[in-house]
This record gives sequence, structure tokens and C-alpha cells, in this order.
Amino acid sequence: MPTNNQSNERPRHRAAHFRTPGAARQGGGATPRRQASAVTSECRPAARPAATRGASAPAPGSTGAIGGTTSQLSARTAAATRRAGTQGTGRRHGGNGRGGGPRGIAAIVAILAGVAAFVALFLVLVLPRLTHGTDPGSVQVASGQEVEVVIPDGSSTSNIASILRDAGVISDASSFIQEVQRQNAEQKLKSGTYSLLTGSSVANVINQLVAGPNSTASTLQVPEGYTVAQVASLVEGRLGIPSSDFIAQAKASNYVADYPFLSEAAHDSLEGFLFPKTYDFAGKAVTADSVIRAMLTQYQTEVATLGLDGARQALETRYGRPFTNYDVLTMASIIEREALTDDDRALISSVFYNRLKANMPLQSDATLAYTLGREVTAVDLTQDDPYNTYTNMGLTPTPICNPGLASLAAAANPQDTGYYYFYITSSVHAFSETYEQHQQVIAQNSGA
Repeated sequence: MPTNNQSNERPRHRAAHFRTPGAARQGGGATPRRQASAVTSECRPAARPAATRGASAPAPGSTGAIGGTTSQLSARTAAATRRAGTQGTGRRHGGNGRGGGPRGIAAIVAILAGVAAFVALFLVLVLPRLTHGTDPGSVQVASGQEVEVVIPDGSSTSNIASILRDAGVISDASSFIQEVQRQNAEQKLKSGTYSLLTGSSVANVINQLVAGPNSTASTLQVPEGYTVAQVASLVEGRLGIPSSDFIAQAKASNYVADYPFLSEAAHDSLEGFLFPKTYDFAGKAVTADSVIRAMLTQYQTEVATLGLDGARQALETRYGRPFTNYDVLTMASIIEREALTDDDRALISSVFYNRLKANMPLQSDATLAYTLGREVTAVDLTQDDPYNTYTNMGLTPTPICNPGLASLAAAANPQDTGYYYFYITSSVHAFSETYEQHQQVIAQNSGA
């Protein structure tokens, strides 16, 4: 914007404010750094140490519970086979031609008996070692690994137990269910996304589920002062919804049937109505539509606390001109982009309302920056643009961002002052009633 020492300034048409180029603006700036999503680790049951049920398996070379050790059993079987073979082939000629007669049959019986004994030994002593600990309701996990767990809405205690067990957070589902029932906590467990450690105690896990989600993987933090386009970019980066899909869906006509306050929206735009807040979409189907609806519902809830209809009527009486609720929202968006602190908001609001009453242009750099997408220059201020409040009277066609509750409150109830100018930098917050006072402030703080 023009500097304070330009000779072509018009004394009664100076900017409503003077801002140091590049000064920080609340809600502006770069998109907050995205938080890395918790990584869900696949936890497989670790091999459980061999255990026994009943008697322990004998050590090699010792006498076992059934007919000695495997090696002894094999030796006996081999000896029996050799004896049977010798006896069965002792007569090279003669016999009945049926494999050696009674002695051959005895050898076969001996072999079968040995095999049966071996199988019995395996079933009794070895198989229990291999199968112990494979109960599907009980697994062993490596402890201390951070995993992300999503508990969907409406999950039963049994479903939650299965989810936690499969993720390796707990080792036994039945113990979890029993402890939940003991604590009478079935109705206290909350859905959402959790960051948990594998091998956690059942008590700690239940405490966290009662406290609520602690993961930020499915959250969306929308700062005050973001535009619809900036929100769309944030949604894409955080939730994976393409920015183009979000912008295509963000039309007032898509939602006016469910949110009647959108009937005032100009250009079918949702600018101003996507309420800035931190949203948690864990366990929910996330689409552009569901995200937009969450924000519109929040806007409706927040604005209801302001009594906007009554505030608008008070503004009409105070400033002698008609206003709509949409006008108040638009004013709030300009305040949001101009203020650096909460203390500034009600004072900036008074400056702009005073100018409207006096039929003066708002002369806000922020309004033109909305369409340019950057800081404005002196040359920009002369161009023909509906959002140029240096060349156009009154408010902008639409809000220029999505304001927070503090700016909405300031727009609904401006401070009663005689101010028409303000000069705001990171270190100076000055408001003036006359252009001469405004120039003095600029001169005194030109280096601020």
C-alpha cells in the first residue's frame, strides 16, 4: 500500500489502517506442519516357549513314562525286526509259501506294535509342546511397540477386545472382557483412534479407552482466517481427500436445505461458514461431504451463542443502516484478517462500522489480498476489483475467510469509539479519530 511520505495521498481518503508490509496476520501464513500419522505395526504372536501339560518329556537317554525314550524304542523295534527277519528266512526251501509262516506274521506284529508305541509317545509327550499357547483367545506379543488402533462407533466390548488383541496391545481377549465387566465400564469405552503400546496391561488400556482417543492421526485442525481453498488443501494433506473434490463439493446450494442460514450466501460460496476448529474423524467414514457438514454444524452451534439476530438489529439502530447476518459474517472475516490480537478486534470493528456510517470506503488491504492471493502493492490499490475496498464502497461481495468466534463476536458487538483509522504492527497498536492523528502515529512509529 502507499507509504506515508507519498505526496499524492488524498487526506480524507487514506487507508483505514497502516500495516507494515509482511507483518504477521492471524490465521494467515503457511499451513501448519502436518503431524506424522502413527504407524500401525503388524504384531504377530511371538513363539511361546515350549511348555508341557502333565509329565515333562524325558531327557535323551533316560527312561520315559511310556516304554523308554524314542531312541530306546527305535532300537528295540530294529532288534525285533532283525530277529523276525532271521527267523522268517531260516528255511530257504519248504514252508507254506506265505512269507515265512507264523514267524513272519509275528515280525509284522512286532513292527506295528513298535510304531503304535512311537505314535502314543508323540501324542502324549511331544504334541502338547507344539500346540500349547495357540488358543485363539490368547497370544503373546512383543512389548513396547507403538501401534495405532481404531475403535469404530458402536463397537461391543467383545469387538474391542478382538481389535486390541489382533493389534498386539493385549495378549488375552477374555481377560480384557472380564476386567471391563468387573469395572462396569462397558458403556464408558469411547470410539476413536488411539496410540497404544503393545503388551500393555489390561487396566492401562481400559483407562485410556475410558479417557478417550489420544491419537492425532484422524484429526483436522483448521486455523482461524483460512479460506475455503486453504481448508481444501489442508483436508487433502491431512485426510487424503483431493482438494479439487472438496472445492467442487463446497457449494452453498448443496447444503442450504439442511442449513437454512446458507440462503444468504452469495455466489454459491461457503466462504465464511467453514468454522475453524479441531475436528476428530476417527472411526468415521470421511468424505468431502462429511467434513463440510461437520464444519457447518459447528458454525451453527457457535453462532447460536452470539444471538446474531438481536445483535444485527442493535447494529442497525446504532449505525443507521440495514445489515444482514451475512453482512456481520463478512465484517467478521475482514476483522479476522486484520487483527493481530484479541484486544484489536472490537476496536478494528468500530473503525469499519464508523466508516460505513460515514459513507467512507473501508480501505482494507486484506480484502484485495483475498483475490490476489498475496500482499497488495500501491499499484494494486488502483485496480478495478469487487474486493478492492479502496475503490468500492461498503463490504465485500462475500466473506474473505472463515473467521473464528472472537472475530464474530467483535463484528456483532463493536466497541463504541470515534475511531476511523488504525495503525497496527507487531509492536504498535494505535487507533485514531482524525487523519492528522493517524499521520502523527505513522511518523512516530515509521521504524516500528
